[in-house]
Formats: sequence, C-alpha cells, structure tokens
Amino acid sequence: MRAWAGASALVLALIGGWSGALHAQTRQVVIYSANESVLDTLVFASFEKATGIKVQPVEAGSGVLVKRITTEKDRPQGDVVWGISRSLLETTRGHFQAYRSQQRDAIPAEFRDPDDLWIGNNLHLLVILENTKQVAAAEAPRAWADLLEPRWRGKIAFTDPANSGSAYTNTTLLADLWGPGEPGWAKVAAFFRNAKMLNKSSLVFQGVGNGEYPLGVSLEYAGYVWASNGAPVKVVYPSEGTVVAMEGCAIIKGGPNTESAKAFVDFINRKDVRELIFTKTFRRPARQDLDFAKLPGGMPPLSAIKLARYDEAAWTAQRPATMAKIQDLIEQTR
Repeated sequence: MRAWAGASALVLALIGGWSGALHAQTRQVVIYSANESVLDTLVFASFEKATGIKVQPVEAGSGVLVKRITTEKDRPQGDVVWGISRSLLETTRGHFQAYRSQQRDAIPAEFRDPDDLWIGNNLHLLVILENTKQVAAAEAPRAWADLLEPRWRGKIAFTDPANSGSAYTNTTLLADLWGPGEPGWAKVAAFFRNAKMLNKSSLVFQGVGNGEYPLGVSLEYAGYVWASNGAPVKVVYPSEGTVVAMEGCAIIKGGPNTESAKAFVDFINRKDVRELIFTKTFRRPARQDLDFAKLPGGMPPLSAIKLARYDEAAWTAQRPATMAKIQDLIEQTR
C-alpha cells in the first residue's frame, strides 16, 4: 500500500510539474504591432514586468499586419493587433474577438467599437511643424491655406500618401477644406507643388527637427518629441481645424493566447500606463481624463483644439480611385 501510495504521489507530482510547465509556456502573448519600436519597447517591457506575461512582438506596417491576419484566419498565429487605424480595424473586424475591456468606460464611445471588437488607444492630430530657427515668427503659417504661398516652394516636408495613411488623410482633408470638388483638388495640386515628397513619415519630422526643412506636415506627437529633446520645433494647429486619426487594438479571433491578449488590452489603456506613454513618447491617449497641465510638453487638451468635419468612412471607401488621382497630381507637380 505504501509503495502504491508513493507511486501515485510521484505520478501526481509529475503531472503537476508538467501542468505547471505548460502553464508557464502559455504565459505569453503574440502582438502584431504597427507602432514604432521605441513605443513597443517601452510598453512591452512595462507589461512583462506588471503581469509576468512574455511578449512575442511582430513589428510591421499596418497593411502588412492586416494581410497576415487575413492569411492566417484558419490558423491564427497572433493574439493582438495594436497600432492600426480605425478604418483598418473596421475592415478587419470579422477576424476579431469581442472583449469588453476593464478600461472600456474610460474611452469615449467615438473611440471604441459598439460591439467591443476593437478599442482605441492613441489619437494622432494632423498638424504643421515649424522650425523656429528657419521661420521668423511674423512669417510663420497659422493655417493650411498659408502653405499655398509661393514662398514655401520646396520648403514643406510631406510624406507621399502612397506610403502613409496619415498623409492620405491629410490630403483628403485639404481637398474637403478647399473644395468641394475640383477647386479643392486644384489647391491640393498647388500644395503638392510647394511640398517636398518624402518616402517615410519619419523623414518629415526629422527634416524639420534638423533644420533641413522650415516646415513639415506631420503628426502632433512628433513635434513634441523633438521639442522635448531641445530641437527648435513648434507644433501649429491650423486655424481651419484638423482631424483626429485614431489607432487602436483588437484581439485576434482564435489566437493561441486569448487570456493573455485580454490582459494586454486592459493594460494598454490603464491611466498610469497612458501617463507613462505620454511622458516618454507624447502619444495623445484615447481616454480623456489625463491632466495635461501636470504632464510635460504643454500639449493642449483635445477640447481646446478646433476639429474639422471629415468623413473618414467615405474617403476610406473611395481610397483606390482617390489614390490614383493623388498620384496623378504628384506626377504633374514634380
């Protein structure tokens, strides 16, 4: 009897050890991220420290990640997609699993899916970046329309919309503001003539920060990052208004580590985590309860910024034809 009991105890111990090892192996999460590596490194290290869950990152452009999710639909390899736009979250929603995040109520309804298939994290505003050493205060632009002045020919850094979702949004916003219809596109062409088309978004804010270009059209956070590091960069919110480009995250349906995925979705919108992200990278959070007056940079709250009307869904639906028009205009103005 004692021998049998001893053998049973050994078997149970082995089973328990194997079960514990298996549990340890599953304490991970595969995150498909379209964010810059600086943000990924900061957040993933903080998440691992807070939860003990190991992050396996897959970093690529948002279009590449969406294509990967679609290709893997019958056997998903990722658990979370993070850092892709609202339009891509919407068009990919069929591959996501609904989850009501613990932070859901802190996020305004306009920045989360009503069926909880995705939730917003970062808000990007389209702005003008100004190098204050290259531009005299009296000559500095304060409106989108100011960028049409001939004196800015070749002095405005802008990303080719074929390579940037935010540049596509910015271009179609200008077509709306300066339109409707062909009159608006004629002014877009005038803007393109003044712009230096660059292949990567990062080249825009780097060029302004380094003084290669007096002006750039870029994302809000980039200006504050460069200014915080001592560069003579000022963020200009155009008087006609701008738009909010939201990025969010979603749990991939059928992924291998769903519970860990839920933990990450909860973590990424926690107030203390958003304060950390803002302090280090100046990403504006989707949740609206951070006190910017107590945070570095002097960024104004969203309520203090004029927002323009912009039909994101319509421009997303028209993207193929609109991109063809944009490319024609770029070729005509080179």
